Amino acid sequence: MTIPPLWISDEVAAALRDGRPVVALESSLISQGLPIPHNLETALAAEAAVRDAGAIPATAAVEGGRLLLGAPRDVLERLADPAVQPAKAASRDLGPLLAAGRLASTTVSATMRIASIAGVRLFATGGIGGVHRGASASFDVSGDIDELAATPVAVVSSGAKSFLDLLATVELLETRRVPIIGFGVDELPAFYSTSSGIGVPHRVDGAEAAARAIGRHFAMPGAGGLLVVQPPPAELAIPWDEMAGWIEAATMAATADRISGGAVTPYVLARVAELSGGRTLRTNIGLIVNNARTAALIAVAVAAEPRAKLAQGTGR
Repeated sequence: MTIPPLWISDEVAAALRDGRPVVALESSLISQGLPIPHNLETALAAEAAVRDAGAIPATAAVEGGRLLLGAPRDVLERLADPAVQPAKAASRDLGPLLAAGRLASTTVSATMRIASIAGVRLFATGGIGGVHRGASASFDVSGDIDELAATPVAVVSSGAKSFLDLLATVELLETRRVPIIGFGVDELPAFYSTSSGIGVPHRVDGAEAAARAIGRHFAMPGAGGLLVVQPPPAELAIPWDEMAGWIEAATMAATADRISGGAVTPYVLARVAELSGGRTLRTNIGLIVNNARTAALIAVAVAAEPRAKLAQGTGR
């Protein structure tokens, strides 16, 4: 099988070679998810949070016919420049974008695919995509769901984007055999909000417990990915009853403006940020950085677990 052209930074390559913890990070938040200057600032803050927690950050991107893992600063700066007009890459887009030699940011699904090719098993993002409201008529379901089902990467997020049909998203993840694990919680976060009213089937308390669950999951033959969820930082969380009105107004505006496909998420995020007076933007930034930190703590625990077993005199 032909291996896609993959460029890995020297730092990330050395960490992978030495068995040190690595956390993949997406780059669509830079090009499509957050406004200037918060986009690049947040991406760099997420990388710093990973480092502070003891792991190596590996931001993904596409450039010059190569998949990048550990994208250099100059690439991140070009992704942040609207004049450059980088593409938005889901996993389905990687082949055509590689062939065209285009610069592209990576969404959840594309970042998972790149991380998996490189052997990285932990990835942090803000929120995954899922089942859109009205999907029974539109069939609008994010490719993140199938990528999670197929690709063995653990994704740390604050659940799915809150303007989605969260209950349908959880049901479809169950159908696709994707475990959902609450990190210190028994309930699915609603992205900006702590509570969704939807329970999760599994809970772990702490990075070591998460590492054990992830390790056992990936040891299962044919295992795909899994989802670890945690709420936004308490001081930034927005009550759901406040969020619901803004989301309703933003999704109605998207429908009126005939926004569809991959353009829906950035449109709705921008609109709710405007309606909330910037509160949702602050929460979004905070949860992205917090999820990166938690993913790094779990990655450190995952890297330590085999050594701990050897120290205990067992390989099982």
